Amino acid sequence: MTVLAGAGVVVTGGGAGIGAALARRFAAAGARVVVNDLDPDASHAVAADIDAVALPGDAATEAGVAALISGARAALGEVDVYCANAGIGEGVGLDASEEAWEHSWDVNVMAHVRAARLLTPAWLARGRGHLVTTVSAAGLLTMLDASAYAVTKHAAYAFAEWMAITYGAKGITVQAVCPRGVRTALLDASGPAARLLLDDDALAPEQVADTVVDAVAAGAPFLILPHPEVARMYAGRAADPDRWLTGMRKLQGRLDQAREG
Repeated sequence: MTVLAGAGVVVTGGGAGIGAALARRFAAAGARVVVNDLDPDASHAVAADIDAVALPGDAATEAGVAALISGARAALGEVDVYCANAGIGEGVGLDASEEAWEHSWDVNVMAHVRAARLLTPAWLARGRGHLVTTVSAAGLLTMLDASAYAVTKHAAYAFAEWMAITYGAKGITVQAVCPRGVRTALLDASGPAARLLLDDDALAPEQVADTVVDAVAAGAPFLILPHPEVARMYAGRAADPDRWLTGMRKLQGRLDQAREG
């Protein structure tokens, strides 16, 4: 169990969407929060609302992650909970550019790796630490059209799982947040495939944040599923991959027909 009152929490991508909702929810639970975002104005606006510290910057690059964690330690004393929440969706199918793949890899995967490299030694020395990665249900299932997003989110899930296996018995808690649709700018920009799959049951960011913060406080489960039906989908995919692929091809067919119409 993680005690949130007084805990030092960092939230990347905290200027809007799930990140902003997480920052507000952690602050409401009594945590001392650092809000990170590429958009300085958004970072400062959220921080001002909740009496938090704004540390805008790029939480994906090696130098940006180092600056964020150094600044967070200066502000908080130590980072108790790190929410690697920032994520992007760029490129469509095989037309996704080299730059889109590289950027997606940096933001959706390497940002988590780079943060873990810097945080883990201190957490091991203290005997406790908490890494929360926003993965998306796309990391367990897939996302039509969004090749770079689907692949890098699978990798983000694999890294979180590896961290949980490697350090879970050494005091470090790792959790992977895997929602389906969430009403954010990322969903709005995701195109017709996302709307076909996700619009009907998309959640507000605040609903996701409530689920996440409750799970973080409890220290379990590893998979945080704001949409519980994702567990059934994931189990079905694992139990019968061919049947699952057949179903996804049907959805792809519906998307193709919608484009042609």
